[in-house]
Amino acid sequence: MSEPETILSTEGLFAETSAGPRLLGSRCLCCGTAYFPRSEYCRNPECPEPEIQDAEFGPRGRLWSVTTQGYQPPAPVVTPDPYTPYAVGFIDLHDHPLRVVGRLQTDSPEDVEVGCEVELILAPLGQDGEGRDVISWQFKPVETA
Repeated sequence: MSEPETILSTEGLFAETSAGPRLLGSRCLCCGTAYFPRSEYCRNPECPEPEIQDAEFGPRGRLWSVTTQGYQPPAPVVTPDPYTPYAVGFIDLHDHPLRVVGRLQTDSPEDVEVGCEVELILAPLGQDGEGRDVISWQFKPVETA
């Protein structure tokens, strides 16, 4: 039996690396400003010698804000019928001063608490019209003992 076919939601924004899932962005070598998604140039007006390089971000962060996605997202992702709302959060990454947005993988969006520790994962958002899982970055609350 073969594995179900998957596709990426967007090329160049995330990857599975030897260290686990990472967001793909950039960072200025001079001032340290981080960007996600990638930036072609440093936008920090105080940077004296901008020099951008590719960077990987993740895997841990702290949930800064959370809301519930109450309406069905547009194509290409096909969500189950009937549509089930899900949690979306803004995450402050620990490894860089960077705040990113991502879907939160939880069965109970109303129970996710601001300030909780989250971890970057790659997981299906839904399926495309051909039945393939559409993979993207998400964050999963870290279980506490």
